[in-house]
Amino acid sequence: MGIIRRKSKVVRIGNLLIGGSNPVAIQSMTKTRTSDVENTVMQINRLKDAGCQIVRLAINDFEDAASLKRIKAKVKIPLVADIHFDWRLAIAAIENGADKIRLNPGNIDKKQQIAQVVSALKAARIPLRIGLNSGSVKDTVRKKTSMSDKLVSACMGYVKVIEGFKFKDIVISLKANNVLDTLAAYRKVSRLCAYPLHLGLTATGSVYSGIIKSSVTLGALLLEGIGDTIRVSLTEEPVEEVRAAKCILESLGLRRFGPQIISCPTCGRCKVNLVGIVKELEGKLSSISRRPLSRPMKLAIMGCVVNGPGEAKEADIGIAFGKKEGVLFRYGKVVRKVTPGDCVPVILKEMESRGKSWPIKR
Repeated sequence: MGIIRRKSKVVRIGNLLIGGSNPVAIQSMTKTRTSDVENTVMQINRLKDAGCQIVRLAINDFEDAASLKRIKAKVKIPLVADIHFDWRLAIAAIENGADKIRLNPGNIDKKQQIAQVVSALKAARIPLRIGLNSGSVKDTVRKKTSMSDKLVSACMGYVKVIEGFKFKDIVISLKANNVLDTLAAYRKVSRLCAYPLHLGLTATGSVYSGIIKSSVTLGALLLEGIGDTIRVSLTEEPVEEVRAAKCILESLGLRRFGPQIISCPTCGRCKVNLVGIVKELEGKLSSISRRPLSRPMKLAIMGCVVNGPGEAKEADIGIAFGKKEGVLFRYGKVVRKVTPGDCVPVILKEMESRGKSWPIKR
């Protein structure tokens, strides 16, 4: 039984549609100074090659805003201008080609200023992301309340203001710095509106802890059908955010980016360098993991005789190793024996011989 997605409004960001029945999209953010056009473009292109579909850029001043035009001419991916404190930067970003604007209700909340931004959004026909974070949310509720209620109350108040200007091309995010508050906020807001939701957990930390916390949070929400775009925020190079996001979506069956590799964790029964074999195969397959596949494919590389044969039989192509060699399975049938050194070339040849047109990095 598949995941039943929440029914949300469809919003266009550049050439990408989100919401509705559209696939959950992957977003990341550049970590360069936006006015450094050369390095920003290089980072955006690396993100796109890794599978990112939307890129957000920090707009700190008018130089950053003006740089959007030059960046836009050099990349082919929707760009979101991240605006804080100064509403005029949103106007400048729109004028220079931004595909979406993110406003933070915690620091841009004057109705007249919001009205000017919305007017420019309407003229440019681009959407607005109402992006709240626990670190900057204003307490709009008089009584002492939970962080999730603070986020939701501030969000819905802002939505009401925006809708008052007859504008509904809206995306919402409510990010706390812990799993439970973030889950509660998204669950609550998902019942109060039909706008698409951008999922994320803020300030998650380094790769190890950040991926775990993000996987728990995003995975739980996506399983409930909540979420239209996602970002895994890490204190690390942004490409790592994209790789983690792809794994989350693939693990839930929401997207397919390349063949799925099934491999055991190894134990004292493993007699081959399974870690090295798997890393080699991942390297060879890295080029095809950049684009979605039309159908799933499962590759199994197992290191012992306990679970190995069973997993290999269930895969499209599988190899189960014993003491010195392995057995190759093709769609559940034994084909022949394989040495550890021949494992990766054999799998690649099997993939090609199955009539697939996937480009494989040699």
